[in-house]
Amino acid sequence: MSNIPETGRTRRVTIRLVVLQILVLSLLATLGGRLWYLQIRNAKEYTAKATGNHIREVVEPAVRGEILDASGRVLAGNETRLVVSVSRTSLLQQKDGGKAVLSRLAEVLGIPAKDVQEKVRLCDAKTSQPCWNGSPYQPIPVTKEATTQQAMQIMERREDFPGVTAQPTAVRRYTGAEGANLAQVLGYLSPVTDEEVGKTADKTGLDRYLPADQIGRAGLESVYDRDLRGTAGITKLEVDNLGRVIGTAGTVAPQTGANLVTSIDARVQKVVEDNLAQAMADARKTYDKVTSRNYEADSGAAVVMDVHTGRIVAMASAPTYDPNLWVGGISGKDYQSLTSKESNFPLLNRAIQGQSAPGSTFKVISTTAAVQAGYSLDGHYDCPKSMTIGGREFKNFESENFGQISLEKALEVSCDTVFYGLAYDQWLKDGGIKPKKDPGDWFTKTAHQFGLGAKTGIDLPSEVPGRVPDRQWKQSFYDNNKDAWCAQAQKGGTSFSDQIAKENCVDGYQMRAGDAVNFAIGQGDTLVTPVQMARIYSALANGGTFYRPTVAKAVISPGGDLVHEIAPHEDAKFPGDEKLLSYINQATEGVVKTGTAAWKFNGWPQDKIALHAKTGTAEVEGKQTTSWLTTYSKDYAVVMTISQGGTGSGGSGDAIRRIYQALYGVDDKGTIDNGKALLPAPQTELPKFNPDGTAIIKPVSYGAGQAAGTQGAAVAPAPVPLTMAPAQAAPAAAAFLDRMPPADQPASHTAADAALEPTRGPGRGRA
Repeated sequence: MSNIPETGRTRRVTIRLVVLQILVLSLLATLGGRLWYLQIRNAKEYTAKATGNHIREVVEPAVRGEILDASGRVLAGNETRLVVSVSRTSLLQQKDGGKAVLSRLAEVLGIPAKDVQEKVRLCDAKTSQPCWNGSPYQPIPVTKEATTQQAMQIMERREDFPGVTAQPTAVRRYTGAEGANLAQVLGYLSPVTDEEVGKTADKTGLDRYLPADQIGRAGLESVYDRDLRGTAGITKLEVDNLGRVIGTAGTVAPQTGANLVTSIDARVQKVVEDNLAQAMADARKTYDKVTSRNYEADSGAAVVMDVHTGRIVAMASAPTYDPNLWVGGISGKDYQSLTSKESNFPLLNRAIQGQSAPGSTFKVISTTAAVQAGYSLDGHYDCPKSMTIGGREFKNFESENFGQISLEKALEVSCDTVFYGLAYDQWLKDGGIKPKKDPGDWFTKTAHQFGLGAKTGIDLPSEVPGRVPDRQWKQSFYDNNKDAWCAQAQKGGTSFSDQIAKENCVDGYQMRAGDAVNFAIGQGDTLVTPVQMARIYSALANGGTFYRPTVAKAVISPGGDLVHEIAPHEDAKFPGDEKLLSYINQATEGVVKTGTAAWKFNGWPQDKIALHAKTGTAEVEGKQTTSWLTTYSKDYAVVMTISQGGTGSGGSGDAIRRIYQALYGVDDKGTIDNGKALLPAPQTELPKFNPDGTAIIKPVSYGAGQAAGTQGAAVAPAPVPLTMAPAQAAPAAAAFLDRMPPADQPASHTAADAALEPTRGPGRGRA
């Protein structure tokens, strides 16, 4: 018997029951509140989410806008191809999961059944390519190369091919207008990734990527992707909890992308590509006395720029490739060939990514620097055959001795020792090895004023800035490389590289005399790109304005209306007065008339079409010399460089002359025929368009200059008869489908970007 009184026991039970009741009521209140929040407060949100769980989107890709040259010629267009696609939803409704359908399809297409089955399986962590990594509700393309006969068999035998469609689809095609290649400028497309789709899932319109999208990965295709891509169409399908389609919840039609008009002239582009290839081929047949073998001419670039606007008329890079390799997905073999060291990286656009020492083409900058530092334009300066500075001998090319000459003459004959002397004298004024607190540094400062060491801002991706080896760069470079230099120095080697390492280990941060004089002739650690030099020489031609280089001129709607124009942009002015500018122009004309380029321009009608030039032959440790030739007329700057291509005028002179011949209609005897001129003045007007959006191409006459130098050119893809404008592609597809029986289903790398850098030169430049 318990000793606890009955009344006390009853009280305790009562308290426990009350606590339990309070707890139960609290839980019920919490549950009720949560149900109110879900069913009343946020009812619309969760209803929408529940509905979304039963909606699947089928994407119809938009027709991509075209990329056109300045006259409206198609550079990148769309080709109608017969695409055979398979709906997984329909296949899964078959008793055998669609195996029989896929086998019959493989037989019609003439490809192995295994290949078809692999293409329609879904990708996951355990499934390797080929597989489908898009939406399982999106029609899966099996082939983009179907014949008309194959398509007819599929569409006429609907009972044998449930869920299979064969219809015309617009596929990207790089047309090779006028035979021009333009691979690195145009770029290429590739499918959007799942990650990219996920990142834009909450966005709308052009800011959202859809599973069927192809987006630009390089060149203009990348920079202007948003304009070109258009908006894909979407069909919303209602599905049950098993994924079966039970209805349609709405359809949004696709919107064709806009067209992009560029400043490229396809005819001039072809001439430039051919002549760059020819110059490289000729260099490989030329004997190099220094290395006792023919020049390798392993790569090169050329730029033609409108000096009045900075717009690019032509841009070539070698080696090149066929951009159509990317259409429909590049094969592993082709990708390997484009990114291997043996191919010398043709994906690189060496006009904006190829960096090398500019050699004597840099001397127009050094002349400007000398004048800004206080040296007289009217003075005369020693041009001995060599100078000894810091215990090292710095020579003129072939040890010429011109005695006392003007700066104008120094530019004409490309006298290195004049510029060595000026740079060394200024280095001493700045304090030499123990610089003043605020040294003038006129040569490096002027290089920055000319835009070197920075990107030009051209509307192409992955441009590199080049390099101005000023004091700040020297210190940073030393901090990053000191340990490696000292480790190399401790090995006690005797090569040129070992000697440099020993010097740099001790005081590589210092601006030494050798650094200063090398810089004055565009050697040493100086790096520039062809587009930077074209911009500089354009400024000399136009009166001193540095324009931002551009390739695109305007965005045009699919119907041919102007969306917006891309106007020229002034970035800076020439860092000198009109007298200095005139002086340099006179000197660079002398280079063509009596100087280092004269032997390549004999017979040129200089009195009617005045040309200006500066030659450059840059020395690179361990390699043959780099050929540079920078030129300009009243309309164009034409720049060419060839790695391991010989001297400036010897490697590039003939090619640049032929480019000017084609532009102005000049024959080999110097006679001008305006009827044969491809572009005697830069094109300023935009092309006109037909009501269907196709450009109106004016008839042009083809001169003999256009055919010059065609040997050794890279093979460009031939024009495709089926290529059509975006406005034409959809009607063409509809016309094809009108002939077909009704369908029971809805239709549907990064290569190395790093530029190649040469090692330090041995400290002697050439003309």
